[in-house]
Amino acid sequence: MSEDLLQVAPAGALVGELSVPGDKSISHRAVMVGALSDDRVIVTGFGASADTLATVDAFRAMGVPIERVGDDGLVIEGVGMRGLRPPDGVIDVRNAGTLMRILPGILAGQIGTFTLDGDESIRCRPMRRIADPLERMGVSVETSQGLPPVTVHATGAVEPISYRPPVASAQVKSAVLFAGLFAERGVTVVEEAIATRDHTERMLQRAGVPVDRRPGYVGISPVRELVLPEIAVPGDFSSAAPFIAAATILQGSSLTLRDISINPTRTGMLAVLERMGARVGLFRRRLAAGEPVADIEVRPAELVATDIEAEIVPTLIDELPLMVLLASFARGTTTIRGAGELRVKESDRIATVVELLNTCGGHVTALPDGFEVLGVPHRLRGGRVDAAGDHRIAMLGAIVGVCSQEGVTVEGADALGVSFPDFADRLAAVVA
Repeated sequence: MSEDLLQVAPAGALVGELSVPGDKSISHRAVMVGALSDDRVIVTGFGASADTLATVDAFRAMGVPIERVGDDGLVIEGVGMRGLRPPDGVIDVRNAGTLMRILPGILAGQIGTFTLDGDESIRCRPMRRIADPLERMGVSVETSQGLPPVTVHATGAVEPISYRPPVASAQVKSAVLFAGLFAERGVTVVEEAIATRDHTERMLQRAGVPVDRRPGYVGISPVRELVLPEIAVPGDFSSAAPFIAAATILQGSSLTLRDISINPTRTGMLAVLERMGARVGLFRRRLAAGEPVADIEVRPAELVATDIEAEIVPTLIDELPLMVLLASFARGTTTIRGAGELRVKESDRIATVVELLNTCGGHVTALPDGFEVLGVPHRLRGGRVDAAGDHRIAMLGAIVGVCSQEGVTVEGADALGVSFPDFADRLAAVVA
């Protein structure tokens, strides 16, 4: 079969135990913090994917020695906080939106001119949301009419700032916080009621950065060095989410996912599933490298519709395509609002989710900033769908396949390599 085609047959259940790759967001940040450290940093559980390896290659291009050890290990020889050097050419972020948006904040404290570019999808990502705060901090940032490529002319001088992002974005927040490491008095970021992902704050705090965290507010103070000899990356909740969805839908399922990050800024899906009547339990809760981790046990359940409000969207933005699928199996009508950010992901995820699910027999209507979903009392039909170059849509198509009557053929399944290269194999391992 062609690498860009994935044929997924209907399944009776998902049964057994499963692990997933290391958290993609934390893996990106592990490379970034490791590169800025003064000494060697050992990373375990690294989620190797096209996106995270783009981050590895970007820092290698800027003079950071990074060695891969096995499937999920890295040895990073940090060059210090101001030790990055402009590469010979453009830094190719490929499809890594996290890298494109956070790296300019790190470059603010370096010396030289750095240009970042990526693939066709990346060139559609809005970048003024990064450039604006950095320019307020005295950093020269050029964009192409607000889009990539992005050029940072760095002098090492960074002014302190108190900033309220116009959109809830952990990437914007992280870019400002990283830049604040180089400011004379640090920076503060003021957020809305629902906090965005806090992996950057947690990792910087473990590396010795004074971090002031309060509801709706985070501030950091500058430091001379970062010290974090070891970073253990837990399993990625967003990679676990497709399996949680399928095991909830398929009667007879009994699935356990091991060592998964349950950072509360990432697990809004669990809160919504509880409202819908799902049977998802968390066991062996613990802290690992400053991040909350647990085993997740899933049993099937009859779901009821609910509304997903804008306030909770930042905590399940990557899981919203799966929530639309779950809503398709729930009794009643589900409305999702405040998710306009989905339109500027790897694809317009509002449009692609609606097309995929309706092609397979769903009843989904696109809203300007979300969805209206009418639940159906039976399995979706199935069919042939297009991933549209988007790894989340490819995973959604596969999960629709196991939950369908006739199966699904996913075109463009090679997009899975962006975050979860062996997704299909791990799914097959628990299909009963």
